[in-house]
Amino acid sequence: MQKDPICGMMVDEKTATLKSEHEGKAFYFCSSGCKAAFDKDPHKHAHH
Repeated sequence: MQKDPICGMMVDEKTATLKSEHEGKAFYFCSSGCKAAFDKDPHKHAHH
């Protein structure tokens, strides 16, 4: 399980369809809205 970096919801990376990569690390999302927010400013959300 991976934590959605936007909302904090736990997402199963084996079944997740929404994924982005930033600096070689994969991030998984519960919704397209969370993925869009991450993709707009990935550095801000990837480095909490």
